[in-house]
Amino acid sequence: MEQLINYILQLADSNLILTQRNAAWCGHGPILEQDIAITNITLDLIGQSRNFYQYAAKLINESTDTKVTEDSLAYLRTEREFKNLLLTEQENGDWAQTIVRQFFYSVYQYFLYEKMQHSRDEQLAGIAAKSLKEVTYHVTWSGEWVIRLGDGTAESKERIEKAIIELWPYTGEMFLPEAYEISMVSAGIAPDITLLKNEWYKKVTDIFEEATISLPKDGFMQTGGKNGVHTEKLGYILSDLQYLQRTYPNATW
Repeated sequence: MEQLINYILQLADSNLILTQRNAAWCGHGPILEQDIAITNITLDLIGQSRNFYQYAAKLINESTDTKVTEDSLAYLRTEREFKNLLLTEQENGDWAQTIVRQFFYSVYQYFLYEKMQHSRDEQLAGIAAKSLKEVTYHVTWSGEWVIRLGDGTAESKERIEKAIIELWPYTGEMFLPEAYEISMVSAGIAPDITLLKNEWYKKVTDIFEEATISLPKDGFMQTGGKNGVHTEKLGYILSDLQYLQRTYPNATW
């Protein structure tokens, strides 16, 4: 049960932290249409994270004496307890960096959910099937922006190439399974993420070719997020995200 809970929390945390990053763009997008688009993507991601947190809370409450809710899992855990991918906590930077981060993550999510909808765990399968429809749009939207920036002006090309170099070292973690993920694969609950890499790489390559930009060479990859070892950036994110609940415990609207 603990391994399943850890797996679900990793899925929830990655979405929640990226949600918090993307939300900072609300009202600051380059044009109104795209401001609304990234806000809608953010709402999709937080909806997915809520589904995962609710399921994790149910399992925790059934298996332990601890009583938790989706809110306590989001607002009362520390940095070392979060299991989000390091990619999701990276700074927004400029529009190009936000787009590249979203594109890398959305393509990963797409292939993950595509396989997870056939999970033996009916709850996870249902969340994945529903979320896949949303993530399909996220891939299309972010992919079109990659092409627009890469095959646009000299400045837009320079900015997106810089963003790719900055974020590429955080992509390897997506395909390196931790113990709880391996356990879930053996149980037929989780997809084998090592098998997703080739599909992810092909999709990314196809979009990059259309955008006339090159993939970086493989090198050192940052890891640790899925086991609670994060960059200092996560602490700043959580200080904003959790401020109200920690300042006014049990506050309600």
